[in-house]
Amino acid sequence: MHRGERGSRRVRQELQHGVPGVGEQALGRLAWWVVVGSVPVGVVGLATRHVVSGPLRNLWVVVAALAGWSVVMWLAERAATLNRTEGDLTLTDAVVIGLVQCLALVPGVSRSGATISAGLFRGLDRVVATRVSFFLSIPALVAAGGYEAATSASDVGASVGWGATVLATLVSFAVAYASIAWLLRLVVHRLISVFAGYRVGLATAVAVLLSTGALSAT
Repeated sequence: MHRGERGSRRVRQELQHGVPGVGEQALGRLAWWVVVGSVPVGVVGLATRHVVSGPLRNLWVVVAALAGWSVVMWLAERAATLNRTEGDLTLTDAVVIGLVQCLALVPGVSRSGATISAGLFRGLDRVVATRVSFFLSIPALVAAGGYEAATSASDVGASVGWGATVLATLVSFAVAYASIAWLLRLVVHRLISVFAGYRVGLATAVAVLLSTGALSAT
């Protein structure tokens, strides 16, 4: 219980740190924008679940997504004005970033890369765009986990069990939180486009393996 309380306080501190100088009303508005921004990916994800889990799993699609979105990240960094904070977020920002998040349903399009790029195109600074991306990831991950649990409840109960599943979920959330904290510190001093080089390199490596027959596309 105490660990849960400490975790709750830490999340709240993160929210307050992300919106310096504004009060509870602004925090509540940010929370609503996150809810609004999460609706598109839920609707699109549910409607296209069979395509996402089928044809889009082809590794050539992943290669194209890795390389293609690297260009978008590079362009977003150069188009960014970096002059808006969380206090400047609007409904339009939430809808646009939420719609772009839908592209992350395509394997190889990083969810964080998609939403951070959208934030930069909207004029948010890198830290704010990354923080908003993190907040948007919470309902998306919870919804995805809930859907998987609901559709495979019998399989979970018969295999690893619910206890292990819940533990794995909590560990995954902790790792995700630690990762975003590291990313927040990194983007203060570096461009997100540095990740574009890594993505292009990975896309090239996978393409070579596919071309030589070392990997199967399906």
